[in-house]
Amino acid sequence: MKFLKSFLKWFCIILASIIILMYIFDVDYLLRAVRTIYFRGYTTAFLDDYTHFPNREIKKGTGQPWAIAKDYNSVPATEELNKTHKELGTVAYLIIKNDSIWHESYFDGYGKKSKSNSFSMAKSVVSAALGKAIMDGKIKSLDQKVTDFFPELKGKFAKEVTVGDLSSMASGLSWDEKYYSPFSIVTRAYFDNDLKKVILGLDVKEKPGQSFKYLSGATQLLAMCLEKATGEYLSDYVSKNFWQPMGAENDALWQLDHNGDGIEKAYCCIASNARDFARFGKLYRDFGKWNGKQLLDSTFVAKSIKPRFADSPQYGYGFWLHKINGKQLFYMRGHLGQFVIVVPQDNVIIVRLGHIKGVQTEEDPHSNDLYVYFNEAYKMLEKRKK
Repeated sequence: MKFLKSFLKWFCIILASIIILMYIFDVDYLLRAVRTIYFRGYTTAFLDDYTHFPNREIKKGTGQPWAIAKDYNSVPATEELNKTHKELGTVAYLIIKNDSIWHESYFDGYGKKSKSNSFSMAKSVVSAALGKAIMDGKIKSLDQKVTDFFPELKGKFAKEVTVGDLSSMASGLSWDEKYYSPFSIVTRAYFDNDLKKVILGLDVKEKPGQSFKYLSGATQLLAMCLEKATGEYLSDYVSKNFWQPMGAENDALWQLDHNGDGIEKAYCCIASNARDFARFGKLYRDFGKWNGKQLLDSTFVAKSIKPRFADSPQYGYGFWLHKINGKQLFYMRGHLGQFVIVVPQDNVIIVRLGHIKGVQTEEDPHSNDLYVYFNEAYKMLEKRKK
């Protein structure tokens, strides 16, 4: 008993010392990381982690349900698709053809209304909000300087970076994308309770507007500019200008850095479902028009789904771009294999949500699971009765 008391005493002393040192060396965000992620058996953010963070609602309006195809779910998933669903932990897979849901599958207890983390698909939503703010005259153009909103931005090239540079991933910010390192800036941003301080602590260390470099911090800074320009929380702005007019059927949630007046973790973290995420694919396929109303300027949309840089054909403004089997497509993408894939020429939208992303190499900026979700959907569509 004496040994146990001594052990507990020293354990508490050591634990308290570690916590004090975390605050001294400004890594106390790790306590939140341990509590919400690592103690739950994960090594990175996960689909349902929104339940462990404060959130702000993206409120719905009057729902506009998707039409259901007459031959809904008439063609079963291919063997390869089922294999991938199992291996990568798919929770939702949709094929929407001619604005009607043609195929729909859910797994692991998820359903049509189940929320899960969008991860970086949120970047496309933030870029859409930028287009709306330009359309509304809240932001002058893609060329407006970020220092108009945050003159305190640091770095050699701080005065040169524009909101368009942020949206197209050409910001020059000092940032890394090491999702699995507890000491990376992206991990700090995910768990810190003062995200504005984290972002404004970055430097614009490289000349912006020159080349593509995917940095989540760029989207977060863009969202901060949008909040200043519009005078509204980003969730409210997206609700008013997209979620409600596009007829989303469910309220969504956007993770915050802290309760109350916290800011959205805008580079990620909208909790919603496959059917409602798909609406952004339809909006951009139709060049910003929804039910006859122009929600986004068509020229902005057209610019968004074309490469900004000739040597980086995989990205436009907030959207990934590719060509598979001669078909041009654009898509939203999230950290664990979240996709809204749009093939305009065939009026096809494919949505996949799940736990694990496929393999991505330095040679190909598109992960290998993208090809499976695309190719197998087309194999299924080929079997459709005419």
